Amino acid sequence: MRSVLVYSVLRLALFGLLWWLLHLAGLGLGLAGIAAAVVAMLVSILALGRQREAAARAWQAADERRRERRGEVRDEDADAEDDLLDGRTPGAGSQSASPSSNRSA
Repeated sequence: MRSVLVYSVLRLALFGLLWWLLHLAGLGLGLAGIAAAVVAMLVSILALGRQREAAARAWQAADERRRERRGEVRDEDADAEDDLLDGRTPGAGSQSASPSSNRSA
């Protein structure tokens, strides 16, 4: 996760430097902040590609490790809703009942 920290610090430093320079140039705090955010985003996309890719790989690896530890998460409430919408009785699983068979004559 060091790469995520490095990338974040570089982006924040770039934003802070641009904000300060634009404020000194006379843009005012608000306009300088907006302009600095836009310019910093563009510059970070163009100049910090390697750091961004390293941070993304680290984040993805951490997410995959977390998913392996947790295992599959089942949402029984959502499963019951899906069964109702598909015309099955809740908890019936893959046994499908047609909606017309549930009606009384």
